[in-house]
Formats: sequence, C-alpha cells, structure tokens
Amino acid sequence: MWLYEKKLQYPVQVSECNPRLAKFLVEQYGGADGELSAALRYLNQRYSIPDKVIGLLTDIGTEEFAHLEMIATMIYKLTKDASVEELEEAGLGAHYASHDHALFYNNSAGSPWTATYIQAKGDPIADLYEDIAAEEKARATYQWIINMSDDPFLNDSLKFLREREIVHSQRFREAVEILKDDQSSPSHY
Repeated sequence: MWLYEKKLQYPVQVSECNPRLAKFLVEQYGGADGELSAALRYLNQRYSIPDKVIGLLTDIGTEEFAHLEMIATMIYKLTKDASVEELEEAGLGAHYASHDHALFYNNSAGSPWTATYIQAKGDPIADLYEDIAAEEKARATYQWIINMSDDPFLNDSLKFLREREIVHSQRFREAVEILKDDQSSPSHY
C-alpha cells in the first residue's frame, strides 16, 4: 500500500543538543494531538466515511507518519549527546530512568500515549470537524514550540510541519463542504 522512501519528507537539522526543546517536541510525538494520534485517527476513520473522501484521509494519515518520523529525528538529534544531568535538568529524568535515550510514545508531561486520543464517531461530518480541530491544535503547538526555540535550523523544520497542518485543515474543511453538498441532494452517501 505504501512506498517508503528512505529519506525524511523535509530535512531536519538542529544547531545543538537541547533536551529542553526535545521535551516540548515529545508532545507532537505521543501527545493527544501529535502526529501518531493524527495518523491513526485518519487511517481509522476512513473505514466509515463516504468514498468521496476516503483518499483524503488515507493521504493525510500517511503523511502524518512522515511527520512522526521527522519529530522522532528532531528529538533524537536534540538529545543524543545529552548527559544524564542535562536530561534531568530539562525535566526528562523520569523518561531516562525508564527508557534511557530511547523514544517512547508519551506526551510532554510524560503520560503514555493512549488509544483514547483517537476519535471516531462514525458520522462523517462530526469526524471531519474533529480532524479540523486536531490539525489546528497541532498547528498551534508547533507555533508555540517555535516561539520557545532559538534554533533556526529546528525552526525551519517546525515551520514546514506547521504549514502542513494548515494545509490539512483546509483539505478537511473542503471535505466537509463536499459532504454537506451531498447531504442536500436526494441520494446522499
């Protein structure tokens, strides 16, 4: 189903080791509105959505996995040379105690990822509005991380991700309009 290119969707560079920024980015790795949650949400919802928008959910869900890979790369690069003391100082001491430098699906507060982050109502309009909200929350989180970062290389990649969230939100809005138009015709869905 997928063709995997062994390169990131967009280049990821960091200026220096910065576990504090890595801790914030963990939110986009394993948080409620992060990339893993988005990918699984959209790929799950496509089974109960009209044919006209299945492809959209598949395309965006797949792209979210590419974003997850970018976030993982950022976190790895920001922490790979960090000492235990630097990790503790950044608030990652508990993570280190459980996982060393390994990535783990949790949010920035350390709560493990959970399937309750994935919403699927079975109503196409409700699900698409959920998707729009998720994309807008992810966009906001990327902006806030950019606001806290002084790393121009990292910010470049974060801006790319922020812009993709905007595009996804727009595509979901268009899908809502397509389905609303269908509902107004006598033979919807």
